[in-house]
Amino acid sequence: MLQKLRGNNQKGFTLIELMIVIAIIGILAAIAIPNFISYRTKGLSAAAKSEAGNFYSAALAYFADVTGDRTVTRATLATFGINSDIVTTAGGSAVTQELTITGATGLVTGQNLTFVHSKGGTLYTLSTDGGIN
Repeated sequence: MLQKLRGNNQKGFTLIELMIVIAIIGILAAIAIPNFISYRTKGLSAAAKSEAGNFYSAALAYFADVTGDRTVTRATLATFGINSDIVTTAGGSAVTQELTITGATGLVTGQNLTFVHSKGGTLYTLSTDGGIN
């Protein structure tokens, strides 16, 4: 039947066939793109949560090696291989993000321990006992 419509010398796709393929691609894109954006945001937020846990673990490792009162910031933890360039603090300042341990009591305290990915949406707070909320 299509041979009769196209004639003997014409080869290729009809306009209707091309329109159907474009419609199918459009439907698939309309479904896939929002899901991809959602999964990407969740992944970036998980990276911020993981970075919070890594920050706490590396701080405790640093505290185990030194004595007296010590403060650990992101800059200090760079020596442990913690690369947190992709994670920004709430408020945008990485300098205020720190953990402090008092040498006499061994008490871990902290201030502004919040982690949020620059392209993620979830804000995580790191407590001084290592809990991430």
